[in-house]
Amino acid sequence: MADQQSRLKIINDNSIGKGLDAFRTSFTSICEGAGVSCNPDALEQLGQEDLQDLALNLLSALQSFQASRLLPSSGSGKSLFRDLLRLNSAVDSNDFDLDRIKPLLILALDGHSDDTLIWKHVYDAVTESTPPPRPVASSLQQTPLLRTTSGFANSSEYRQDVDPVLRLELGPLYVGLRRLRETYFGGVAGLEAASGTVFKKCVDGSNPLFGSEGWSEWPAGAKEENVLAWFGDLIPKLEAFAGDYNSTSISRRKLLTQPKTPLLGSTGKRSMDIGFVKDDFTNDPTAGKDFRYRWSHVLVPGELKSNPSADIPSIAWIDLATYAREVFSAQDTRRFVLGFTLCGSLMRIWAFDRLGGIASEQFDINKDGLQFVSTVLGFLWMNEEELGFDPTFITANGQRFIKIKRNGSTERLVIDEVMKQSRYIVGRATTCWKAHREEDPQKPLVIKDSWQYPERDEEGDLLREATGKGVVKVARYYHHETVQVNGMDDDIRSNVRKGLDITRATNYRPGWWVASPITSAAGAPRKGQSSSATGTKRSSSQAGAPLPPSKRSRSTSPIKAGSDVLFNRVHRRVILRDYGKPIYEASSRAALLAALEGCIEGHESLHMAGLLHRDISINNLMINEDDDNPSPPSFLIDLDLAIRVQREGASGAQGMTGTRAFMAIGVLLGEPHSFMHDLESFFWVLFWTCIHYNAQGKDIGPMGFDNWNYESDDGLAEKKKGVINDEEDFLRKAEKIFTPHYRPLTKWVNRLRRTVFPNGTRWKRPEPELYSSMKKILRDARKDPEVLADR
Repeated sequence: MADQQSRLKIINDNSIGKGLDAFRTSFTSICEGAGVSCNPDALEQLGQEDLQDLALNLLSALQSFQASRLLPSSGSGKSLFRDLLRLNSAVDSNDFDLDRIKPLLILALDGHSDDTLIWKHVYDAVTESTPPPRPVASSLQQTPLLRTTSGFANSSEYRQDVDPVLRLELGPLYVGLRRLRETYFGGVAGLEAASGTVFKKCVDGSNPLFGSEGWSEWPAGAKEENVLAWFGDLIPKLEAFAGDYNSTSISRRKLLTQPKTPLLGSTGKRSMDIGFVKDDFTNDPTAGKDFRYRWSHVLVPGELKSNPSADIPSIAWIDLATYAREVFSAQDTRRFVLGFTLCGSLMRIWAFDRLGGIASEQFDINKDGLQFVSTVLGFLWMNEEELGFDPTFITANGQRFIKIKRNGSTERLVIDEVMKQSRYIVGRATTCWKAHREEDPQKPLVIKDSWQYPERDEEGDLLREATGKGVVKVARYYHHETVQVNGMDDDIRSNVRKGLDITRATNYRPGWWVASPITSAAGAPRKGQSSSATGTKRSSSQAGAPLPPSKRSRSTSPIKAGSDVLFNRVHRRVILRDYGKPIYEASSRAALLAALEGCIEGHESLHMAGLLHRDISINNLMINEDDDNPSPPSFLIDLDLAIRVQREGASGAQGMTGTRAFMAIGVLLGEPHSFMHDLESFFWVLFWTCIHYNAQGKDIGPMGFDNWNYESDDGLAEKKKGVINDEEDFLRKAEKIFTPHYRPLTKWVNRLRRTVFPNGTRWKRPEPELYSSMKKILRDARKDPEVLADR
């Protein structure tokens, strides 16, 4: 009775009030988009994706109420807030029965419902829909898992699959930052004076462009096609008013308004409402009448919504984020992406970087015409560095290159090609280029850039240690450094965001997405740090041509409620002596098996040296079949998330590693990561390759395994168990799904399965002999006449 009275007091003292109005507005927008009437009956007419969006909007709103943090948990958790977090994760999975939460949705849509009744239904929903938390093995080296869009292997990338994971990847998007305009626009030469001059011309004359009611030709209702036409008419007028201001830059940019035309260069077909793009194609003979813009041309993406209430995470914000993800994926030297949303006449300026998304205060372009003019001219006039491109990449005489300081002298490394680029926003954003020293073009090097948590061991240190210990068949160390931009260590908080404080955001909530308080003091090197490191609208969901699988090296920020130390990422560069191509591009079955054996040998050598890789995937196993390439025939790369096996404690940065398709079952179930898990991942690499690739690495596209990219951890673990637990079933499935090229490997993959999963179950204890057992099977397979008779 006392508990019940306590709950009622908490509910009465913390009224919901109008706190669900934004949720109800999102319901209206979703119904309008689906073409159904906006009443509770619409819940039966909305599709799965729309219902999922609506449920996530409601749960997000409920989590923001103080009552959710004060009310007790329905189980053994700390509070109802924790229950809601678990329910949020369940709703975001593909196998959640949304009927379970419909009573709560109906009640929340009713603006006259009693708070007590709403919270009762919340308890009902979390009790029925959320299983009790599964115990996770404790380990100083084991950390929680965050799903990001980096892990989509051989995926068609439908929006209904990408968006839920992208929401998790981004975390909270912080808006209402007052100094954001000054931070990103303050350095644009002549912008302030030009904007004042241009706006004065807009308000002058007998028929001004801007009057007491705002822009004279602003379309009533702000329908997309009308706003696009208005934008297209206005931009040339603003450019003309600008006169001689920065005319060279203006000529290289244009406004793109083709929301129905997907841009080229994405995996799934994606179009963009509006945006500023490169316009260097006037004299390009290949740019004929059928010329189409690509995501690589986009400088500033924009998102339009007719309804001002669409300025919320689940509508305008997530749509703009999908554009930012495509821009990052198509532009290999992008440090951050600026963009804008315009909902009705309400505008925000956005910046997306490797920590997430932040936005300016909302402003009405019909009330603050000067700020709108300044924004448009700023996007037109910014130089490449101000737009977010990495200035350490220099273009001259038709070549791209970087400079490094090594052994007391400066070296110029010429870029040959992009090898690998990550398809996501938040995270390490690993990008690799093949390169060579200007003085020695015959010896290939690999430049690898990534954005690391400062708490983590530097990959360069680990690589140098491995090379120094004589580790074999692991990419050899050449150099590493922290990237310098404008004389500073390039990081997000101090350099990219220039000190912008997200705690000043209007929607900031303490305890969300913050780092552990063990971050090193500024300027003080951590133990083991290298002293040589340099200083201090929903577009069509139809699938396009699939890309090679993206690497899933995940590292997440520690989430420590109540901490006042915000997390950060540092831009690090590692240069390797060895160059190859991903293992799935092997020229023959025998070459693939030999390369896999070599990489297992490299992993064993690395482990014997005291290092655990923890990120085995098809993009981290390299093969070299080029006689002129001095690199080993096969080798491992990417020690970003490797750890020293005997280290005393955790780094303080969190991360559970591996592409979801290749993650060991035990890792998915929360076990501390061991060398046995990495050996299991080698099996999944071979299995996946046999399913998705033909000869020479030709990707045949998604093969019914797309859901492995989006499945919950427990669900994926069960699916993987179902693949390997019965030999007869496995052989039948393999014969059906292996590509014609790899079907001769069926019996050998099965033998590997029997070794990695004895009696159809995973190993429960360390077994060092598993290394030699797996290598022997791969060697024996290479003697099989059917394997050798490549077709």
